[in-house]
Amino acid sequence: MKAAVITFPGSNCDRDLAVALQNAGAQVARVWHKDQTLPEGTDLVAVPGGFSFGDYLRCGAIAAHSPIAGALRLHAERGGYVLGICNGFQVLTELGLLPGALMRNTGLTFLCKPAVLNVVTADSDFTAGYAKGQQITIPVAHHDGNYQATADDLAQLRDQDRIAFTYGPAINGSVGDIAGVLSANRRILGMMPHPERAADPALGGTDGAALFRSLVAGVVNA
Repeated sequence: MKAAVITFPGSNCDRDLAVALQNAGAQVARVWHKDQTLPEGTDLVAVPGGFSFGDYLRCGAIAAHSPIAGALRLHAERGGYVLGICNGFQVLTELGLLPGALMRNTGLTFLCKPAVLNVVTADSDFTAGYAKGQQITIPVAHHDGNYQATADDLAQLRDQDRIAFTYGPAINGSVGDIAGVLSANRRILGMMPHPERAADPALGGTDGAALFRSLVAGVVNA
């Protein structure tokens, strides 16, 4: 499986994400935001956390108009896999590849701590390594992680089993305590928590490793 990890000015989790994918068996290429194409044969585009372009305007708004964004959109429209974590999730909503928007946390506080997540669905290559209803612990580090969506979008997410993770207990005001959502074809995942920060015992936890292992296996077998 070939993965491309994008780096924007202000990204700070790009190397962590690349290492987590490599440890799961992926071949990883690093892509700069000014590139206009993805490496040939890319299966997965991974958009990391951080503060792309300093989070000016809105989080992810400028990154969504960078040169590489066009290639990312085409990759998604062709049915390619995309993973957006934290700021990467914000970028994917700005691109319109996932519904909803990420607002300021309730209380206007930056949250940086381990968070308990409920696995809402195991029916995706991203979440197949978990059991539905399983609780896992994944770190969060965000100021704008309050997920909001229209009533129609929420109904679709629920009816189509596209809510990947919820917080348990609530931490940031997200509607339905949503922590991560899937696209209609289940090949795009956006999530605020950082599984790459819980993918190795040296990091203090390994609950995130199953996401990367199941993703690599799913892409290889797709």
